[in-house]
Formats: sequence, C-alpha cells, structure tokens
Amino acid sequence: MFSRIKNILLLYFLILQNVCFANENIIESQSLLVPFVNQQVSQDTISINGLGAIFKMRLHKWDDDTAVTVFVLKDDNPMHESFCKIILNVFPHQMRRVWDRLVYSGSGQAPIQLDTKEEMIEKLSSTVGAIGYLRLSDVTDGIKVLQVLSGSSE
Repeated sequence: MFSRIKNILLLYFLILQNVCFANENIIESQSLLVPFVNQQVSQDTISINGLGAIFKMRLHKWDDDTAVTVFVLKDDNPMHESFCKIILNVFPHQMRRVWDRLVYSGSGQAPIQLDTKEEMIEKLSSTVGAIGYLRLSDVTDGIKVLQVLSGSSE
C-alpha cells in the first residue's frame, strides 16, 4: 500500500513538474528576440549570413528587389545588446564600428536608430522593406517574423 501511494505521489510530482516546465518554456519563448519585417516583405526566411549582411548594411535588397530599410535600437539598449550577441554573434560595439566606418568613408550609411520598442513596431509596420528585431511576444498587425535558417546561403 505504501509503495502504491509513493508511486502515485511520484507520478503526481512528475506531472506537476512537466506542467511547470512547459509554462516556463512558453514564457521563455515569448521573450525570445527575433528579426521582424514589414508584412509586405515577400521573403519569409533568411540565412544567418544573410541576416548579418543586412545588419552590417552590405545587403541592400530583398529577394524581390525591394529596398531594405534597417532599424535598430540604441547601442546601450538591452534588447539591442542581446540581439547583437545572441543572434548576430557580435558585440554591439563591433556593429557600431562597422556602421561608423561606412558613414565616415562615404561608402554607406548606418541603420536608422530608434529609442523604444514601440517606435520599432511603428516603423516596421509602416515602412515597406523594413527589418528590425523585437521579442516574439511583440508580434502585431503589419509585421511578421523573419525565420532565420542555419544554412549559409542568402
């Protein structure tokens, strides 16, 4: 009898633990940073190399020849720091160095810098060809997630 109660309690604990971890994973996935694009961008996927090229201002057009407009948050914004480190695998100061070199050499321009995530949502939804980054939970009308593929082709 004691063994049966012990097994029932163990089963109950395991079920409860799985429910808690499932909720934790849902919350964690909602806070995940991902690239977002304007809803009118025809492209749904991009390689990690292609994404890096866009944010380093080396890739200027989408697959359908629409111009890319890059929006970023300020360098010291925690969301910007996380996106650079986790998604692009570079430090924010390295991205700033790339952008400054483009501007000072006259060979390109830096992305458009925004102050808040609300401003990012507004600019992404109102600018054709726009790309930026937000938390997965920030999805709203007018923008969509750009899925990043692990391959190297753009």
